Amino acid sequence: MALYMQIADDLARRVRSGELAAGEELPGVREYARTLGTTSSTVVRAYRYLADAGVITMADRRRARVAGEGAIAAARLLEPERVFRLAGSDDPALGVLLDRLGAAVVPVGARGSFQGLRAVARGEADGAVIHLRHRDGVYNEAFARAVLGRDKPRLLHLWRREQGLIVPAGNPRGLASAAQLGGLRVARRELGAGTRLLLEQLLLTDGVAPHEIAGPELHSHMEIAFAVATGIADVGLGVRAGLADLGLDFVPLLWEPYEIALGHGALGAARPLIATLRDPLFQRSVADLDGYDLQHTATVRPLVSANR
Repeated sequence: MALYMQIADDLARRVRSGELAAGEELPGVREYARTLGTTSSTVVRAYRYLADAGVITMADRRRARVAGEGAIAAARLLEPERVFRLAGSDDPALGVLLDRLGAAVVPVGARGSFQGLRAVARGEADGAVIHLRHRDGVYNEAFARAVLGRDKPRLLHLWRREQGLIVPAGNPRGLASAAQLGGLRVARRELGAGTRLLLEQLLLTDGVAPHEIAGPELHSHMEIAFAVATGIADVGLGVRAGLADLGLDFVPLLWEPYEIALGHGALGAARPLIATLRDPLFQRSVADLDGYDLQHTATVRPLVSANR
């Protein structure tokens, strides 16, 4: 390996590990060349290579800083062929995203937010799509910390989506809340799914015991919509997207953040995913589905210990 590549590789590893943080200034070219016992031109080549990869930014040919998303770029640079393994929740817009990404992302494991987090913890997946509401009203953070805390987890924001009651056209029963679901056939997601957890939270808040609710247990939002459309269920809890084509109505209840919990080592493999999320054409296709808010799409935030 050429010397400039060795220098770049060492710096990329330090950025990925967090030793060199976002915004931190790298040593000047001449100073670093003296430290390494090499020429200034070799260090310049190393810096330019890292800048081209998005790991650092260069104000001029002699001054450089770690880029805002340098850790993601560094991880991708060090593992260019790694495929991102995605587990977790189901969502119509997620299907659009996966179609765009092709072979760069591979769905793995059973669906459901809890199952996805467990897959990441076991090393079977690089990220889990989750939408889990804590009793304090905050989504995802406590659950990702609890399961992945030792792996310095991050949350990649996909979008906010609208959840509500899926009902026949005209909402003949006049349903407006979970309090009215007693005695009805309710299409529900399977245990471990975030939407199933949300339904049970809404029922308890409205004074209805979840075990008193009966109806089919299904594995996707589209299956829930189909169950209502075919008369197998009277109502279901799910997302707004795609209901107009089935002649169904929607009773909005809340908006929720829909995010991917990432282990620290998965940042590089997630870079194609992040790039696609920022693509205006992709965002337009999601907006056309209805029931989505993409204001903070593709932002990544680290999760610190709740005790700090």
